[in-house]
Amino acid sequence: MNQSQLRQALTELNGERNAHFALTGMHESASILTIASAMLIPEETDKLVKVTDGKSVFIIEAERIAYIRIGL
Repeated sequence: MNQSQLRQALTELNGERNAHFALTGMHESASILTIASAMLIPEETDKLVKVTDGKSVFIIEAERIAYIRIGL
């Protein structure tokens, strides 16, 4: 998955859904990232894929994503 594909996949994040990211190349205890009430931040000049929960900003590396689960 590349950054463009990741951004497209995350367009459903509108602050009302939880997102669970399975990450490769991480220690087992850090291999799942859960972001409650996740919202995709619009693309900025730095071209990074950023997601927020309203309290923190998470920068997501497309190359590390094994899968994403978006709650309903």
